[in-house]
Amino acid sequence: MAQSPFNLREAKATSSGHQADAKIWNSLKQAIAASSGFKRWQTELLQDKQYRDPGLDHQVRCYLRETLETLAY
Repeated sequence: MAQSPFNLREAKATSSGHQADAKIWNSLKQAIAASSGFKRWQTELLQDKQYRDPGLDHQVRCYLRETLETLAY
């Protein structure tokens, strides 16, 4: 069964929207990683011998979560 032109346009728009979101997240992630607060947090985190480095994406997400939790407290 063939997709209607509307569904194809919608699929393309969704795909390009995800690409734009990924581009924004990458830029934001790099800006956060360059911040002094993140670097200080990362240094403290990496001093924990049990911590395994899961990658920058995961680290930034954890940093943001912990920061928001602290602000909410």
